[in-house]
Amino acid sequence: MDGNLKREFAAELLGTFVLMVCGLGVNAQVTLGTSTVEIAAASPDAASLEITQRAHGDFFTINTGWGIAVILGVYVCGGITGAHINPAVSVAMAFRKELPWRKVGPYIGAQMIGAFLATWLVYLVYAEQIEYYDRPVTKQSTQLVDDAAAVSTNSVLVPVSRKSMETAAIWATYPRDLPHQGYVSNWTGLLDQIVGTAILLLCICAMVDKGNMAPGSNVAPITIGLIVFMVGMAFGSNCGYAINPARDLSPRLFSYIAGWKDVFMIPNTWWYIIPVVGPVIGGVLGVVVYDQLISRFNTDSLDRDLD
Repeated sequence: MDGNLKREFAAELLGTFVLMVCGLGVNAQVTLGTSTVEIAAASPDAASLEITQRAHGDFFTINTGWGIAVILGVYVCGGITGAHINPAVSVAMAFRKELPWRKVGPYIGAQMIGAFLATWLVYLVYAEQIEYYDRPVTKQSTQLVDDAAAVSTNSVLVPVSRKSMETAAIWATYPRDLPHQGYVSNWTGLLDQIVGTAILLLCICAMVDKGNMAPGSNVAPITIGLIVFMVGMAFGSNCGYAINPARDLSPRLFSYIAGWKDVFMIPNTWWYIIPVVGPVIGGVLGVVVYDQLISRFNTDSLDRDLD
């Protein structure tokens, strides 16, 4: 790895780290500040009610927090690498011939490491609150293991996670569980990730296109953060708008190591691939659409063609 690539590797690592520390910190604060209180029914025939209290924010808080997190991450490393901080962006830029393919692997490696380290740090900060939040789950799973051991005819037992899926969602994204219908399907999740990331990359191309109405380089991080904010507001309900493989896979891997044993199996053993594959497809689609409908008609391009 030459000196320039080492510098770029370090920049992508730190930029992704800042993005993920801020974003996951918002997730943790909102999740751990949420509590549900059940109100008994007025009569035996009436249904009971549940009231959810959110002491530290809601979905709007998460969208805002991730948008600002992107702004900060872009400012940290934008002057060195252009602030990809997302494997889907790196692949799309290589496809666009704005990044050599030989740099894609190191960029993605830096992003994955930065996201993993950020997840570890946020976990350390919130470990006590997570343990308290998940205490009922720990008691229940311990009892299940004890009951299984009491009736088992052999020594092989299936591990039971002592962490809840509520706190697992701090780290990785999962499909929405629709009442009386089950989880959002894998195909819907894949389409959701492709569309969300395509919009992200299409708009990023516009933000850096000097042949269009690109803002100054010192303002571009703010506009890119607003793009992520808008994607979250428009497409966040299906499966949490990962739109970034490093944002999802590294934290998911960390959460598995840290004790959330179901994160690669909920809702099925294929789901975790969707926030990895979908954004890559969507990123390439976004730059292709922009280049075919906008870039190739830029004045500079037309002048070159005439020459």
